[in-house]
Amino acid sequence: MADKQISLPAKLINGGIAGLIGVTCVFPIDLAKTRLQNQQNGQRMYTSAAVNLTLVTPEKAIKLAANDFFRHQLSKDGQKLTLLKEMLAGCGAGTCQVIVTTPMEMLKIQLQDAGRIAAQRKILAAQGQLSAQGGAQPSAEAPAAPRPTATQLTRDLLRSHGIAGLYKGLGATLLRDVPFSVVYFPLFANLNQLGRPASEEKSPFYVSFLAGCVAGSAAAVAVNPCDVVKTRLQSLQRGVNEDTYTGFLDCARKILRHEGPSAFLKGAYCRALVIAPLFGIAQVVYFLGIAESLLGLLQAPQA
Repeated sequence: MADKQISLPAKLINGGIAGLIGVTCVFPIDLAKTRLQNQQNGQRMYTSAAVNLTLVTPEKAIKLAANDFFRHQLSKDGQKLTLLKEMLAGCGAGTCQVIVTTPMEMLKIQLQDAGRIAAQRKILAAQGQLSAQGGAQPSAEAPAAPRPTATQLTRDLLRSHGIAGLYKGLGATLLRDVPFSVVYFPLFANLNQLGRPASEEKSPFYVSFLAGCVAGSAAAVAVNPCDVVKTRLQSLQRGVNEDTYTGFLDCARKILRHEGPSAFLKGAYCRALVIAPLFGIAQVVYFLGIAESLLGLLQAPQA
């Protein structure tokens, strides 16, 4: 069968819609993952899952569209892609997405981690007040400082660090997103292919959903150690007794030394729990080709 033309705008729109619907349906657990990964030195302020995942629409748009684009470029000879070429396409997709993912994650982590830092400071302030008053009941609480907005954080980062401030942790983000895509896309493509009837051009939607779930959760757990390091590096505020880091290797060494190997799996359950259905839903919506239908309707009167 002749290769179909790849409409990049349509693929970007499909990816954005897929990400948006996926996030809305999943009602995610990324907040718990961020806070669990930031717990250090015996803290156990958060031990169960919570819900909050946002800002993935541009990431999914770029990731899914770029993978399709690179797969199309690598299969121009009409042959089925080899595993190596599938991995190369995934590598290209993961590299492209960090342009948006890094500043997005930087802001998201500050917003998600604000509650953890505020809670710790509140506890320490109450303990200090009790000590000063010799165990008496503390006086009325001071009003809590307003939490920063994404706009405020962006302005502050740009003012103090320039564009580089938004791209702190770029290397760690690459080390997470590129291997994720290298694992995810070939695994999804092959699982999806296994469930495709011989007479059909596409797999049934439930096969794409299950393939996305399995591939997403496997890739998420595989790269979780890099995600832990990335989260620590991108957290600008530190709680009491929390380590500071000079780079990826320094962060990885300190986590291993102070918290042990199990710390690299912090948040893995939450991450797999949200990534699996998110990618399952996103792949189903993406393969429905909503954008192609919309663009076809817009172009129809001109035909």
